Amino acid sequence: MAGNFWQSSHHQQWILDKQDLIRDRQHDLNILTEEEYQKIFNFFASIIQILGEQLKLRQQVIATATVYFKRFYARNSLKCIDPLLLAPTCVFLASKVEEFGVISNSRLITTCQTVIKNKFSYAYGQQEFPYRTNHILECEFYLLENLDCCLIVYQPYRPLLLFVQDIGQDEQLLTYAWRIVNDSLRTDVSLLYPPYQIAIGALHIACVMLGKENLKPWFAELNVDMDKIQEIVRSIINLYEMWKSYDEKKEIQVLLGKMPKPKPAPQR
Repeated sequence: MAGNFWQSSHHQQWILDKQDLIRDRQHDLNILTEEEYQKIFNFFASIIQILGEQLKLRQQVIATATVYFKRFYARNSLKCIDPLLLAPTCVFLASKVEEFGVISNSRLITTCQTVIKNKFSYAYGQQEFPYRTNHILECEFYLLENLDCCLIVYQPYRPLLLFVQDIGQDEQLLTYAWRIVNDSLRTDVSLLYPPYQIAIGALHIACVMLGKENLKPWFAELNVDMDKIQEIVRSIINLYEMWKSYDEKKEIQVLLGKMPKPKPAPQR
């Protein structure tokens, strides 16, 4: 692992340019609107989150899996690999990279079956999880190749803890900002900005929510590009605005039907 973020593959290869990101998504955006695309990614971020929780993984592992998922589709169309296969594959790989320990193949498949049946029947109806261990292992090779074996992901959680410590330990502020960092995984910010900037953006939103006017001088003293922080804040606020009018349970089946698809799922 690189000694610090600035020497890492995360910084050198995986902080992307927004225009490049839009260009690489063009195939999917010819079929889906930008909002529909984001709603689909929201849905699969939820699958990764709940799958991770059911497997009792730390939030860091779940966050890394979500970033792998977003990185893969930053360079590939949704039709390359079914996201329903890639999501558990990202969880499987992240658990090893984050040294959580390898999840047994049978436990991963069983948990996927249970989660899809019990938590996401509104999206998949009576359809069962169609993949088996061999599909996950094959997909893992493809994922590793596409990530260019850049597997260390720096998350905003550690800088967030340091910033809150600097402000003066404030549990309420930390709790709010931590949740906002979790929410930020459902936007593109993890692909576009360094983790410390995302942590500052999350703190900024948390301070506004909690009415902490007294922290303005602390933000003013930071030696950071505040335009970038405002871009991060805007991305997360846009997500919250979308959530207000979006009923996933009613809309997601139509969106999944419209989504570009790979060849048919393997026969059991």
